[in-house]
Amino acid sequence: MNANVALRKLKLVKGCAGGGPARRGAAAARGVEALSSSCLSTSLAGFKSAGSSGSSGRAGANKVLAQAAKGSGVFLFGFGGGAGKSNAAKMADWPPEGNTLPLATFAAGCFWGVELRFQRIPGVEKTAVGYIQGDMENPTYEMICTGMTNHTEAVQMTYDPTVVSFAELCDVFYGGHNPKQLNAQGNDVGTQYRSGIYYHDEAQRKVAQAAKAQVPNAVTEIQAAGTFWPAEVYHQQYLEKGGRLGNAQSAKKGCDDPIRCYG
Repeated sequence: MNANVALRKLKLVKGCAGGGPARRGAAAARGVEALSSSCLSTSLAGFKSAGSSGSSGRAGANKVLAQAAKGSGVFLFGFGGGAGKSNAAKMADWPPEGNTLPLATFAAGCFWGVELRFQRIPGVEKTAVGYIQGDMENPTYEMICTGMTNHTEAVQMTYDPTVVSFAELCDVFYGGHNPKQLNAQGNDVGTQYRSGIYYHDEAQRKVAQAAKAQVPNAVTEIQAAGTFWPAEVYHQQYLEKGGRLGNAQSAKKGCDDPIRCYG
């Protein structure tokens, strides 16, 4: 099944994939939000400089990581909580207690819009946003925004394979973002925005590879799922809860309302 067929079948709409031009055009008009949505590009630029060869470069990178771990003033644009928000507000339990359903994990840019897209899919039972495929434990949003932990923003879900197949989930994934853009989605640039399918068993690996083969020039990485670190509580179901603007969006199954990436 190709992406367009899957989208029609599951009553989806090609709206925001978390980093598309429409989102960025609106964000640019909002000033500070544009800075926020670029995931601290100034800090990222500083990190790239700090990550140069030599002891001084390593020391600089470690200093910025330490600032990120503390949620210090360098990272004033973290979403949802403002400058005084604690970074310790992690999601308590994931996967859901007693879960017997399979997991699926996708990365397709900023995880807010990606999560809402999958929330609307019949057969997707529970979702969580978080960080995966990185090099350190217990990362915070500020840390992954530096681009130096190697994590990517991802959505992990439980799904009922009698209602929706993993192949159909892959079609939704490819239909909802630009898989040909390397380490970026729209104007969101950085390895944390890369396209990825992270499989949980051999059957998923085969399906993921077959799906990618149907998308010319896709740069989607396909890897065994590493540790998934649930993001801070305020990121979970963010758009359904109202986003930055307090305007909640429907997560009802089959909803085809355009996804507004800020709420």
